[in-house]
Amino acid sequence: MSYEAANIRNVGLVGHGHSGKTSLTEAMLFDARAIDRLGKVEEGTTTTDYDEDEKKRQVSISSALAYCEWNKHKINILDTPGFGTFIADTRASLRAVDSAIVVVNAVAGVEVMTEKVWGFINEYDLPRLAFINRLDRERASFERTLTSMRDLLSKDILPVQVPLGEEEAFRGVIDLIRNKALVYQKDLSGSYKVEEIPPDLKNQVEKYRGELMEKVAELDDELLEKYLESGELSEEELTTGLRKAILARQIVPVFCGSATNNIGVQPLLDAIIKWLPSPSERPPMVGVKPGTEEKVVRHVDPNEPFSALVFKTIVDPFAGRISLLKMCSGRLQVDSQVYNSSKRERERVGAIVWLQGKKQKPVESATAGDLVAVLKLVHTLTGDTLCDEKNPIVYPPIEFPQPVISFAIEPKSRGDEEKISAALARINQEDPALRYHRDPQTKELLVSGMGQLHVEVAIDKLKNRYGVEVDLKTPKVPYKETIKSKTEVQGKYKKQSGGRGQYGDTWLRLEPLPRGKGFEFAEEIVGGVVPKQYIPAVEKGLLEAIQSGVLAGYPVTDIKITLFDGSYHEVDSSEMAFKIAASIGFKEGMKKCNPTLLEPIMLVEVTAPEEYMGDIIGDLNSRRGRVLGMDSQGGIQRIRAHVPLAEMLKYSPALRSITGGRGDYTMEFSHYEEVPSHLQAKIIEEAKREKGEE
Repeated sequence: MSYEAANIRNVGLVGHGHSGKTSLTEAMLFDARAIDRLGKVEEGTTTTDYDEDEKKRQVSISSALAYCEWNKHKINILDTPGFGTFIADTRASLRAVDSAIVVVNAVAGVEVMTEKVWGFINEYDLPRLAFINRLDRERASFERTLTSMRDLLSKDILPVQVPLGEEEAFRGVIDLIRNKALVYQKDLSGSYKVEEIPPDLKNQVEKYRGELMEKVAELDDELLEKYLESGELSEEELTTGLRKAILARQIVPVFCGSATNNIGVQPLLDAIIKWLPSPSERPPMVGVKPGTEEKVVRHVDPNEPFSALVFKTIVDPFAGRISLLKMCSGRLQVDSQVYNSSKRERERVGAIVWLQGKKQKPVESATAGDLVAVLKLVHTLTGDTLCDEKNPIVYPPIEFPQPVISFAIEPKSRGDEEKISAALARINQEDPALRYHRDPQTKELLVSGMGQLHVEVAIDKLKNRYGVEVDLKTPKVPYKETIKSKTEVQGKYKKQSGGRGQYGDTWLRLEPLPRGKGFEFAEEIVGGVVPKQYIPAVEKGLLEAIQSGVLAGYPVTDIKITLFDGSYHEVDSSEMAFKIAASIGFKEGMKKCNPTLLEPIMLVEVTAPEEYMGDIIGDLNSRRGRVLGMDSQGGIQRIRAHVPLAEMLKYSPALRSITGGRGDYTMEFSHYEEVPSHLQAKIIEEAKREKGEE
């Protein structure tokens, strides 16, 4: 069965961790009869948290796709992660949807990741609804949560429902448009009776209803005229005006309920169909012609040439690679050939499926506007464009943020070295926010992610899926060495042991360069005192020698070495002799040039609620950090600081502890700076001890 674009809704469920997105997805699927049993996160029985790590930790680690039919429309639901560690996946998933539902916990109100995902939704210009969840919990408050949403997210947030009771007494919702109470059964069936509004809630209902009408009327001249005349809008006028305002992103309507008790879910499903856009109501997709900057536009139309964006990759140990597609235009048939314009490779489409969590439903074709999965593509990865080869297009790739934390990994058994890289490559296909590389200086294999939990989940996958066990270690800091003064020195190598000897003689000038300039070699030889054919050997000898400085054996940087004099022997001189002579001269000269250690300095940006700022700044200062500036948005502050990498290796758990999990940070390399003299001796001693142990 296939659905036309007008009858499809692609919705992303976003919000802070533990706001109830997975439970809400489960209730939507259950109410739409897509599943016959209401699963629970605590029991590991939900449709979209199907991964073993998700069941164990009871959090969403990866976005999952599910679908249901409601009022003859197909709703594709992307249930996304809500913890900062996995938020890169949420941002990538929002490229695939046409609208979002922001789920807010009625106990905690707006949290750090609520604001983060709100920013992503703004970035993609998505229409949205909000759902205040968990109104049945102790200390839940609709009013307090609504105030935090208006203060921290947008003034255009307007309730279209208010709760009927709160905490244990929560039993339903009041629909402000129909002006009726929906009282729910207690059997988790999601069914309700329509009743009159209780007298004690009339004032509250009138207040919110008046606000809603006023705002809807303000945004439409015809409705404003009617409202000013009669002071009222009909249910139909309110509904039509609201849809227009939601699509124009001028209003964010607020629904409320309890996903685990299946209260307030069916009206939300109705609203998705009534008020959120179909794929064909969104702006057309814009890409470029491969290899050029010529713009190409594709409309969500089955009659246009086929094109699709791969927004996620799942690597299943049994089923192989599963590519999730946003169908941008045209149609896709089973057993057809498509073109990967990002990789310039042809691919054969063997099977097309609809995903219900991990369950697959095979379909014969897919049409523009749908979200589907294709099995076992060979070359295709997340962010690639698939298209018709005769009508090629490349969509902008999905960008993933830089990792913030790294660990060195070592296999527990020697034979697993090669297995590790192959397994990490597969995990990286599935999770592009996780990176791995071998540090050329420290020779360690580093795995980097968005937080410690992110890396730990990858390590669990290594063990459970690929049978490789590793130890996690704090990585070594890639220190460097440099010089602070200038000198001239002779480097001479002379060896005579019967027969042909070795002779190379160099005079070198060593001088410091500005920070970040690396290594420069120059020559000022006059009169051929060092023949031209030996000068490259001098440079080669120096390039090898600077890989190990005289203080602690770290690479040397920001140094200029000039060959300005020397001598040679017609018989005994050779390239090898001059290479060794240059190396001897460098080692001697560096000792005389006031050598010093350099350390990597990171640009760190910390985001957290205002009340934690004092503690965060104090902690950064204790880590030898320099605060560069601060800015605020609502109650959230951003601090930018330069901090040595050595002090940031264990920052993730420290920030979590300071902010109760409400802080977030990014980190990228900025520059190298001299290590304070009182710390140098300890670093040098440790480096020498490690070398001795090796």
